[in-house]
Amino acid sequence: MTNISTNLVASAQKYADKAALRCGEATLSFAEFDAAAARVATFLERAGIGPGDRVGVMLGNTPAFAIAFYGIMRRGAVAVPMNPLLKAREIEFYLTNTGAAALFATPAFEAEATAAADSTDTTLWVVDDARLAALIADLPEQDAPVERTDSDTAVILHTSGTTGKPKGAELTHGGLGHNADVTAHTLLNLGPDDVVMGCLPLFHVFGLTCAMNTSALVGATLTLIPRFDPREAIEVVRRDGVTVFAGVPTMYSALLGVAAEFDKAATSTLRVCVSGGASLPVRVITDFEQTFDAIILEGYGLSETSPVASFNHPDRERKAGSIGTPIADVQMRVVDTAGVEVAVGEPGEIQIKGPNIMAGYWGQPEATAEAISAEGWFSTGDVGKVDEDGYFYIVDRKKDMIIRGGMNVYPREIEEVFYEHPAVAEAAVVGIPHDSLGEDVGAAVALKAGAHAEPEELIAFVKERVAAYKYAREVWIVPALPKGPTGKIMRREISIPTFETSK
Repeated sequence: MTNISTNLVASAQKYADKAALRCGEATLSFAEFDAAAARVATFLERAGIGPGDRVGVMLGNTPAFAIAFYGIMRRGAVAVPMNPLLKAREIEFYLTNTGAAALFATPAFEAEATAAADSTDTTLWVVDDARLAALIADLPEQDAPVERTDSDTAVILHTSGTTGKPKGAELTHGGLGHNADVTAHTLLNLGPDDVVMGCLPLFHVFGLTCAMNTSALVGATLTLIPRFDPREAIEVVRRDGVTVFAGVPTMYSALLGVAAEFDKAATSTLRVCVSGGASLPVRVITDFEQTFDAIILEGYGLSETSPVASFNHPDRERKAGSIGTPIADVQMRVVDTAGVEVAVGEPGEIQIKGPNIMAGYWGQPEATAEAISAEGWFSTGDVGKVDEDGYFYIVDRKKDMIIRGGMNVYPREIEEVFYEHPAVAEAAVVGIPHDSLGEDVGAAVALKAGAHAEPEELIAFVKERVAAYKYAREVWIVPALPKGPTGKIMRREISIPTFETSK
């Protein structure tokens, strides 16, 4: 049996009374965590959810997410994690795309979830920690996890590139389990005495695998912060004795920004930090390690790779600016446009092969075949190179995805909203430099002949229709957008004005 929930079952048997989840003043032991997940599995069964059925999880970083997730896994169903900030139209797409039968949603965004659930005839359970506990309080625990195989889908995570609507990457029990095992044992040297900071969103594969699943696997404590704040994070490190911190570059910059307010003892328990999601400036690495006396290990991965593909391993040389070497059982290579491996140091597209690769894109066999070769190589869409020692480097992004503070924004999705405005003829969404976020979202817009619209009006129009982290903070009106011979908009030729600050 490879159902990933068996990891939690095993840890509950070994470390029954040990703290598994912490959030604020609340603490759940491994026995309590596992029992709650087992009751969620019974709840799902009684609600008609069977093995393979899809269940949305639109919850923040609280114990409710972890309990709901492992309950879904234990039932043998498929979790569809969603950002709680999504608007109704976005939620509706996720539900429709996966044929989700039900959705767990947070009370903070109940209105959006309700609108989407009503329009798709999806069963909705609005829960926080207390509501979920009450919902399952009188239910018996499901006897044992439903049997799953390595190739069975466990999670559908939505991702996208330049092709428009998001695609659902099917991550398997085997792939997620392998990635958690390798991350815990060969990258982080994680054990039951560790305390892992859970400030990365659990609906994102980075937080899901590298924080939650690794902790459940080895019996480590996961201490959760519902919303990242650097001062609160340091206070939680002090309070709970956090040993492992996983974050995106903007988090490390934010922690450095407030470090002077705390004494060294506040973070003395930290031993290793992990960074991913975007490139971490070398200066930030140096300053952070000197300030907090803990090493930062950079890695690389995608939603489609569960996510970790390469890493600066703790027992090997670390190279500044490198995404490291492939993790155990994973292969990486750099190829040209014909799929032929290029010479050392030459740029090309990074491809990945191994047990961490997704099963495919849900319901999209053509997109799957385009992304994964017959030999099992996944094309990342990222341009990189490899040096003589086998260390990989990201050179550029073939895809147009914008990484805003570690959150992925897909230009085509936002452009489609711009096109809904009656005055807009053309729109191109691009990344614009931002000191703290790395990138912010901007848009060049050409208006229809005779039409008029102010940038502020267009910003407000999009803001009402997409999650808060996605809308363009800066919009500038242009006569026309640059195009190539075929009429395709040339993003790289778009002139970006200089902005003093982001809105």
